[in-house]
Amino acid sequence: MIATLGFRGTGFGGLCGPSADAAATRRRYDDATDDDDTGADGLRRAGRDELARALLDTRDSTRRLLETLLPEQRTVPMLPILNPPVWEYGHVGWFQERWCLRHAGPGRQDRASRLESADLWFDSSSIPHEARWTLDLPRLDTLNAWMDDVLQASVARLHDEDGDDAGLYFHRLALFHEQFHVEALITARQAIGLPQPGAAYDPPAAMTLGADVRVAGGEVMMGTAPGTGFAFDNEQDAHPVRVAPFEISMQPVTNAEFLQFVEDGGYHRARLWSAPAFARLSATGRVAPAHWRRVGERWQMRWFDRWVPLEPFAPVVHVDAFEAEAWCTWAGRRLPAEAEWELAASTLEGLEWGDAVWEWTATPFMPYPGFQAGPYRDYSQPWFGSHRVVRGGSLATPRGLLDARLRNFYRPERGDVFVGFRSCAPR
Repeated sequence: MIATLGFRGTGFGGLCGPSADAAATRRRYDDATDDDDTGADGLRRAGRDELARALLDTRDSTRRLLETLLPEQRTVPMLPILNPPVWEYGHVGWFQERWCLRHAGPGRQDRASRLESADLWFDSSSIPHEARWTLDLPRLDTLNAWMDDVLQASVARLHDEDGDDAGLYFHRLALFHEQFHVEALITARQAIGLPQPGAAYDPPAAMTLGADVRVAGGEVMMGTAPGTGFAFDNEQDAHPVRVAPFEISMQPVTNAEFLQFVEDGGYHRARLWSAPAFARLSATGRVAPAHWRRVGERWQMRWFDRWVPLEPFAPVVHVDAFEAEAWCTWAGRRLPAEAEWELAASTLEGLEWGDAVWEWTATPFMPYPGFQAGPYRDYSQPWFGSHRVVRGGSLATPRGLLDARLRNFYRPERGDVFVGFRSCAPR
């Protein structure tokens, strides 16, 4: 991945190109803004110009992910893990307009959309997931014109806002929301075997392997304190957590380590799994991770629309939380708690995270003490108790999202995302 979220070595043009106004706005910010750190801490504290540039860059990425699909590839199976790509594209524009241009604040009437019926098409809080495949969406050129208009108006509004965290909150929220959808669009391609969207998304590379490192433990301040930039609602309130000493691996579990479990019959040994997890596994008939296959004496992994040799020392990817836990039981290891993960990631020099796979933790996704739902109430609150915390970031995660404090979350049976795990020594 590169800092501006573009595509390496790939030329795109045509179907979804930006309007002349959008291109002019981009030139303005490219000329006015020096190359700077677009990592998460920088974007969480981003001022107006840096934030405007990040919004433009991220929209380029979203648009190119749609543009590089053939028309027939934009029709995807109705699966719980997917959204129709054109719907997802329109949704990020709707979200930006909803919170950056239309939101009038508590007790006041929100403004109407610039696109008639946009609320009936793209409001994820009111449109059931399965209904998104049956909507009569506008033509792509209509969507492009509306989304360009919304983006330019949002950037203009951005410069009228107070430059503090409160004034920039919704613009930062719209940016990070769209960056999550950039990753979702890439994940969907991998899930159903569509072409890889550029060399930046090659399979994870081999890692330099190291032994466990002992972490002394102590008090870790979890969450994001007021006045330190943007925070997702599930990161609040900042609070101290006492962590006992522990030992953690310096890198995620590798393909070679997971393959030992597979070849030792790990997918057939019920005692390594919880009863519900093993019943679910048995129903699938799988004997290895979902995207693996054995050809003769060699193992391969499906990577987007092709099969590639399994790289032994790359992190294992596309394993769900139950597979991770079964491996840990087999190996005499355990998943880290999220507090352990955050302490290690924020203090250990050389700990590899954030550039290959999200990492399962042992921690259910629950609110921090003092939690209050943010204005976008559906971001966290509906998922407490049913999801598992993952930490870090993947090769598909825009760099602006990477932060040791970030709490991402998936249902524990999700193995379609770019997720793996690291392990700790038993307590």
